[in-house]
Amino acid sequence: MSDSNTTHFINPSFFILLGIPGLEVAHVWISIPFCTIYIIAILGNFTILFIVKRETSLHEPMYYFLCMLAASDLAVSTTIMPKTLSLFWFNFREIDFHSCLTQMYFIHCFTTVESGIFVAMAFDRYVAICDPLRHSTILSNHVVAKIGLAIILRGSVLILPYPLLAIQWSYCRSNIIPHSYCEHIAVVKLACADTQVSNYYSLALAFYVIGLDVFFITVSYIQILRAIFVLPGKDTRLKTFWTCGSHLCVFSASYIPALFSILTHRFGHSVPLHLHILIANLYLLMPPMLHPIIYGVRTKPIRGSLLLLLNQKRT
Repeated sequence: MSDSNTTHFINPSFFILLGIPGLEVAHVWISIPFCTIYIIAILGNFTILFIVKRETSLHEPMYYFLCMLAASDLAVSTTIMPKTLSLFWFNFREIDFHSCLTQMYFIHCFTTVESGIFVAMAFDRYVAICDPLRHSTILSNHVVAKIGLAIILRGSVLILPYPLLAIQWSYCRSNIIPHSYCEHIAVVKLACADTQVSNYYSLALAFYVIGLDVFFITVSYIQILRAIFVLPGKDTRLKTFWTCGSHLCVFSASYIPALFSILTHRFGHSVPLHLHILIANLYLLMPPMLHPIIYGVRTKPIRGSLLLLLNQKRT
């Protein structure tokens, strides 16, 4: 029996983004830290790319992976923030249906790519510390290029069912998304079709990507820690340990909020919506700002190259 008050349509011409429900009056104030984070992320990641390209001494696997991470961070930030800021500043809530699906695809694609890059970086550190004599042989430029291509293909292919399934559904509940960007499950909840396949696939994919990648990262760093304790000299051990520790903090800052957001969408009905949306935004925006600081400024060759460049400009 059909409900006369329900509008049934296929492929709506647009969706309406609410931003952060319950905090609409504070959107302008919320936009200030968001915009600041975005600017720092843009400047930091472009600086990493520029310095690595400029300094031939940095043309090594570690810095190639760092450049991949910087490019991915720029893609994630730029996919989200321009539309979010236009919503916060000018109340531009509408987003075209196909633009919404495109945004949804690229957000999840590049976050999956970033997870793969973390695994590659952990593997690079494992080889560099545990088998340094064979590092250049195992991770040649050709191998690094293959790893990078495999990471991109994995992210592109695994996320492709998201928009392909969403574009086939009919939407009869609403075209209002209680979010500041086109998050996958937020769009799924608007469909009146059977979305179990998409729900199960996205949940399985999240646990597959996060679970498998965290497992490989954990194994790599366990081996690294074992190697650290046999290094000669206390200073060398501490330096290597703190470097690995900062990397693990970055991994945690990326995976834990992501897992929280995924589970909250499905099971966290008691979590206030505005808190969930804020965390969902921050877990995508904070890592692109933190990565250039943790991997760039704290990396001595990059820090040295940056200081040298700044001194040259002053003179």
